[in-house]
Order: sequence, then structure tokens, then C-alpha cells
Amino acid sequence: MTRPIRATIDLNALLANYQYAKQMSANNAQALAVIKADAYGHGAIAAAKALDAEADGFAVASVEEALQLRQANIKSPIVLLEGFFSAEELEAISHYNLQPLIHSQQQIEVLHKHPQNKALTVWLKLDSGMHRLGFSPEQFITAFTELTQRPYIKNIICTSHFACADEPDHPLNKKQLACCAQTIKTLGNPPASLANSPAILTMPDSHYQWLRPGIMLYGSSPFAYPHPQASALQPVMTLTAELIATKNLEAGETVGYGASFQVGKSLPMGVVSIGYGDGYPRYIAEGAAVVIHGIRCPIIGRVSMDMITVDLTHCPQANIGDTVELWGTQLSVNEIAAHANTISYELLTKITQRVPRHYIGNTTGE
Repeated sequence: MTRPIRATIDLNALLANYQYAKQMSANNAQALAVIKADAYGHGAIAAAKALDAEADGFAVASVEEALQLRQANIKSPIVLLEGFFSAEELEAISHYNLQPLIHSQQQIEVLHKHPQNKALTVWLKLDSGMHRLGFSPEQFITAFTELTQRPYIKNIICTSHFACADEPDHPLNKKQLACCAQTIKTLGNPPASLANSPAILTMPDSHYQWLRPGIMLYGSSPFAYPHPQASALQPVMTLTAELIATKNLEAGETVGYGASFQVGKSLPMGVVSIGYGDGYPRYIAEGAAVVIHGIRCPIIGRVSMDMITVDLTHCPQANIGDTVELWGTQLSVNEIAAHANTISYELLTKITQRVPRHYIGNTTGE
């Protein structure tokens, strides 16, 4: 017997979202499937195997994440979005045919001091306005020119990252686009990659030769409001638990730690087998709900480590053993994230390892 909780991962939906990202391309661009952070909590190996026959490549954060994929026999190109952190990683990068991101002069100096026998494809990072990683436009042109002259560099793909693409009307988007366009043009229009999920959906001028779909692969909208392009995405993870107890509460009684919820009038209450120890957000605000028998049931009281409590007033047919959806096909993870004052990215990546992943659809990842 196992604790009644699971994350059901629909690999067919994952593939459909990847295909949708490519269909959105303004110029038939290729697309890196971003599966860092264990595919945003969905399982990187399973996701990679489900996409491997169709994906043009994958993107992860580090060598460690990339090696897990190579050891699982994933042969597609793999880009390291944080590049490398020391010279010791270069041998593995060369041996496993990984493509590091270059964002600093220090990394270039390490490459010069430790040239590999196999020429590398690298992704050169332009800081176009996010001011996190990358070269200024002037430094970028110098670095690009320098790397093209090195025999251990095979290909260079220019890349940058938008700070406000999830706000399509933000003025910084136009500034970053203009910066990238001018810099890339100065270099003779080499291959480039700018578009993350929100840019894929709303900024066709950013598509260039490579797209980088991330959160949209998992069926979650990158926007904080309903958006027509995002409405076509299919949820990939459905998080479910079980109703493990019921009881009737009288007016004036309280529920949970801190007695933070007081019953106004008598109500039936249910206890659900999930809590913040599983990754469900502790700081959930009033108004959040779960779904039982297709009916939304409000969460009441504080989220505990292993349990939450819900108001069953509108679902009198609920019984112990019933399935409870926390988010997925009936309830958007974006809605729950808003009630927790966070974003879906955080909720999905915080689902802990004690929640079993159950794969449906293209189950080659199992």
C-alpha cells in the first residue's frame, strides 16, 4: 500500500505543447525543449524520452542534469543554460557532446587554457537588458569575433533572455529586441535564439532560428491573465490526492493549526492527503479550492505538512477514498499559484520526491 497521492504526467500533452510551440514559429524555427529542474518537476528523463524523436534539442541548467539524460540514452543536442563553472567540466562537455552557454570573459579564458580535441558548439549570451548573465553589446561583438577564430569552436549561436516577455506591452521588450537585432545584424546575422515561452506566443519578431519553450511545454500559461494563444496549451501534470476523513463542524469551532479558520455555520469538512511536505503551497490564500466529483470545494484552515482541510458543503456526496484534484485538467495550476502569491513554475518544481509520478500517453519514459 502507498500513501494516496500522485502526479499524473500526460506525455501526449507534453508532445502536443512542444508541437504547438513550433507551429507558433514565424519562420519555421527549431526549438529546444527546456527540461531543466527535472523538467519543471515532471521528470526530465521521462520528458526527454517522450520528446526525443521530435525535439530539435534539449536545454538544462548544468552538466549534472545533462549527464542524467545522456546516461538515459538521450542522443539529441543538449544545451547548458548556465554554461560551465570550472575547467574540470570541459572534458565531460566535450565527451558527451554538450553545448555550453558562454556568458563571461572568464569562461572564454578557461576555454583558451583548456582547449578540447573536439570542436564545440557554444551559445553566446548577450545581455540585452535583463542584466543577469551575458556580455554587453560591445563585449559581445568582441567575444563573438574572438571565438570564431578559435579552432576548438565549431558553431556559435547568439542568445539572450527577455526580462518582461510575460508582459507583452512592457517597453523593455522593444528595447531588448532592438538591441539584439542591431547586434546580430552587426555580426552578419548568425543563428540566434531569443524567444522563451511568452515570446513564442506573442513576439514573432523574436523567433529567429531557435525557440526555447519552457513553461508552455507543461501546459501552464506564462501570463498572469487569460491569453488566447496560451489557451491552446494542454495541462501535463494533474496532481491528485484522496479524501481520507470527513466530519461535521459546528458554528464557532476552529480548524487546524493556529485555529485560524473559525466556522461561521455548521459545515461538513474533509481531510485530504497532501500538504506542504509534498510541495503543495503552505501560504495558500482564502479562495483557493480543490475539485471533488467535478465540484470546487474551498480550502479551509492552514495547510499542514501532510494534510489540508476542505469545505464539503457543495459536495455532500463526497466520501472517504474519493479522488481530489489539486491542479491539472479541471483546475489550473496558475490559479493555485495566484492564491499562493507565486507562479506556476515554483509550484511545479517544488513537488517533492515523495509524490509518485505516474506517466500516461507516450510511456517510453517509464
